[in-house]
Amino acid sequence: QVQLVESGGGLVQPGGSLRLSCVASGIIFRLADMGWYRQAPGKQRELVAGITRGDSANYADSVKGRFTISRDNAKNTVYLQMDSLKPEDTAVYYCGAKFGASFWGQGTAVTVSS
Repeated sequence: QVQLVESGGGLVQPGGSLRLSCVASGIIFRLADMGWYRQAPGKQRELVAGITRGDSANYADSVKGRFTISRDNAKNTVYLQMDSLKPEDTAVYYCGAKFGASFWGQGTAVTVSS
């Protein structure tokens, strides 16, 4: 079955950095479009960054210039490098994959606070 396993979340001070990782199994990773989403308390899940199977990336306006999405097809892994973190980045971050159907990981929590 398809599994997406996120890691790398945690508590960080404003201005700090974190790198999230998502390892995929059960899909042909190099053919999948991947994305990172987040959901803050009381808010809807939103797209943070996406990367196509052709390596084309797109970002939410709120994270442009601060976050970078990348993928390593040899490791079936997609990354989200998050720099200059702000308190409003606090959320549960989910990895998503589109390979025919859509699949989701269990999420990893990111808290930005002093």
